[in-house]
Amino acid sequence: MRYQVKAVREPEGVVTLLCEGANAHAATQQARSQGYTVLAVRAKSLGWPGRRRGRFPLVLFSQELLALLEAGLTLVEAIETLAEKQSDSDVRAVLQGILEQLREGRPFSSALEQAPAAFPALYVATVRAAEKTGGLAEALSRYITYQTRLESVRNKIVTGSVYPLLLIGVGGMVTLFLLGYVVPKFSRIYQDLGDNLPLMSRLLLNWGQILENNALAALIGFALIVAGLVYLVAQPATRHWFGTRLWAVPAIGERMKVYQLARFYRTLGMLLRGGTPIVPALAMVSGLLLPELRRQLDGASRAIGEGLSISNAMDANGLTTPVALRMLRVGERAGQMGEMMERIARFHDDEMALWVERFTRLFEPLLMALIGIVIGVIVVLMYLPIFELAGTIQ
Repeated sequence: MRYQVKAVREPEGVVTLLCEGANAHAATQQARSQGYTVLAVRAKSLGWPGRRRGRFPLVLFSQELLALLEAGLTLVEAIETLAEKQSDSDVRAVLQGILEQLREGRPFSSALEQAPAAFPALYVATVRAAEKTGGLAEALSRYITYQTRLESVRNKIVTGSVYPLLLIGVGGMVTLFLLGYVVPKFSRIYQDLGDNLPLMSRLLLNWGQILENNALAALIGFALIVAGLVYLVAQPATRHWFGTRLWAVPAIGERMKVYQLARFYRTLGMLLRGGTPIVPALAMVSGLLLPELRRQLDGASRAIGEGLSISNAMDANGLTTPVALRMLRVGERAGQMGEMMERIARFHDDEMALWVERFTRLFEPLLMALIGIVIGVIVVLMYLPIFELAGTIQ
């Protein structure tokens, strides 16, 4: 969601920033990580209802910029080239704004900072650190690799969830068809049998008669229920409540924590390798974590600021796994914390992918069996009176 942040920073004075984040707290942290003192935050409307603005293609921009820089173009020439070839007016406007800043003599990171909706604080910090060492191409390459790996893990999780969701959707539609159309037809056939039906069949067919006699009201009620569910799912508070409940489930909650920590370590490692100090880097990545872990990160950041080692601070605040803790200690001894954190992320990414694969292999047949049982029970209850009638005739 996009937020309008009113903030102040010397020597610019009071400025208005556009930040994107899961909530107002994430937008505030994003502005603070850039050195601003936040005065006010409010959600910004995105225009007419239903209209979606295109997202800035950050990875594609980085890939094209890297290719042009490696080809020998200067930074201004590369941005000019990207702006000239761009057909999207919104993206072109962003690039033109960067060009104006560069022509005024401002650093590239400061130019990017003026468009926080397109360039997150993490990207700006990576570029700013690269400006100190003259390794902009290396920083862009590192960011592209970072985003590619994140996208790879996300795609594995999404791919693993598609088939179970498809089964649930098809099974639900078949069940609704049986209960909403087939059962009312059968109830008309059996209505003369009265109490001679088995109890469960009688209850099912009574449901069919009620549905048939109140078809319009049932249709309106079903539409209202679907609309209400869609509205609830769209609310951040609902998603937060659902996520909190999932977090409390031991097996799923532990995997959610590992996924969050892997993303956290990968991002933090990239910032540290780029030269960002540990405490500002922790502030930049806090928005990536769920609220349950964000409070623990604040405690770890305070402990590190007070002189505690990174491994002990992370461990004391529940931000490590047994593997991560050992690797952090090795990284401290070798002086390679950034590289070690990226290795931790790769280890847990592989572990997460293996768990998703195993879970889907077990869950899919169980889900198919459950859907089959539900549909089978409905069909058997509908045909049970016919079976009993056939037995009586024999």
